[in-house]
Amino acid sequence: MLRFLTLRAMLDVRALSYTYPGTETPAIRDLAFAIAPGEIFGFLGPSGSGKSTTQKVLMGLLRGYAGAVTVFDRDLATWGADYYERVGVSFELPNHYGKLTARENLTYFGSLYAGETEGIDVLLETVGIGDAADQRVGAFSKGMKLRLNLARALLHRPTLLFLDEPTAGLDPVTARRIKDIIRQQQQRGATVFLTTHDMVVADDLCDRVAFIVDGQIQLVDEPRRLKRQYGERAVRIETGDPDTPTRHDFPLDGLGTNPAFLAALRNGPIQTIHTLETTLEDVFVQVTGRALQ
Repeated sequence: MLRFLTLRAMLDVRALSYTYPGTETPAIRDLAFAIAPGEIFGFLGPSGSGKSTTQKVLMGLLRGYAGAVTVFDRDLATWGADYYERVGVSFELPNHYGKLTARENLTYFGSLYAGETEGIDVLLETVGIGDAADQRVGAFSKGMKLRLNLARALLHRPTLLFLDEPTAGLDPVTARRIKDIIRQQQQRGATVFLTTHDMVVADDLCDRVAFIVDGQIQLVDEPRRLKRQYGERAVRIETGDPDTPTRHDFPLDGLGTNPAFLAALRNGPIQTIHTLETTLEDVFVQVTGRALQ
C-alpha cells in the first residue's frame, strides 16, 4: 500500500451527500475518501447501503449533490461529455442492443469515442465470448451479457473504471477470468472503483476497501490489515486420524518455543495447519453489526 501514499489522488471525495428528489433522508451522508492512481478501491456494503448512489454520483449520472468531488484534478461538476472519454463503466445489469450482435454493439459504441479504441475481436476474446461475436446479444446468457458489459467499458482504454458487481452470477472459471482482466487493467495503469457485496472478490482484488452501511462509511483500510486487526492471533493444527483428527489451537506469540505446540508437531501425524485468520466478511459484521444481505 505504500506505493499509493505519495501519489496525488485520482478521485477525491469530501463531505459527499445526496438526497433523492421527493425524499427527506439522504441516501448517502458526509462520505469522505480518496483513491490514488492505479489503486483498486472496493466500496462494500449490503443492498440499499448507498453503493449505487455513490457510484452514480461519481459517474456523473446524479447531479445536485452536496460536498465536493474532484476527478482528474478537476471538479466533477465542471466535466461534460469529455469525462466519458476517460472513464469506463460496467453496470451490473446488461445495457446493450439485443437485436445487434456483440461485434455490432461494440462497433457502435466505439464510434462514439473521439480517441483510439481497442480491437473488437481482441476484446471479445479477452472476456471469453470471442466465439459469440456474431450472435445477437438478445440470445446471450446473463453471464455473457455481463462480459460484454466489461468489454464495452474497456473499449476506449479508460483511465478510471467503475465496475459494479463485475463477477455477480458468473461461474468460478469465468469469475477468475474477469478478476484477471481487472488486475491487468491495474497493471496497465488504470484506477478501479469497484462496488460489491462479495467480500471474497474484494479481498482478492482490492488494495483498500470502504465499508458503507445506511449511507455512511464505517471505515477505510487494507483488507490484509483489517483481517490482522480483527482476527485471532492463533494457529490451529489437526493431528492423528484424518477422519477423526484431534484439534489443537496455539497463540501465535511465542509459538516457536511453545512446548505443547512442539510436542504436537513431533507426535503427529499432522493433517492440517493454518492460522485462524478471519474473513473480510467477518470483519464487516464485527465493524458494522450488519450482514451482507
